[in-house]
Amino acid sequence: MSKFTNKLFGSTVVLKEGEDINRALRRFKKKIDEGGVLDELRNRECYVKPSIERKKAKSAAKARWQKKLKDQQLPPKLY
Repeated sequence: MSKFTNKLFGSTVVLKEGEDINRALRRFKKKIDEGGVLDELRNRECYVKPSIERKKAKSAAKARWQKKLKDQQLPPKLY
């Protein structure tokens, strides 16, 4: 018998006695989201040139700024 039989690797969820499988699946998905596993997988899926990364970051910052300015505007006159 291996000495690692009782150890759990990666993102694991142990089913509790009488627990619904859907609840355990929800806990597992939450654990995966908090760990950022899917985000890292998507980022490593294909190579993105540094210039493209800079362009995306700049456009995202511009969009955030435009949204902030739009939220701070006064509503239009309704008369």
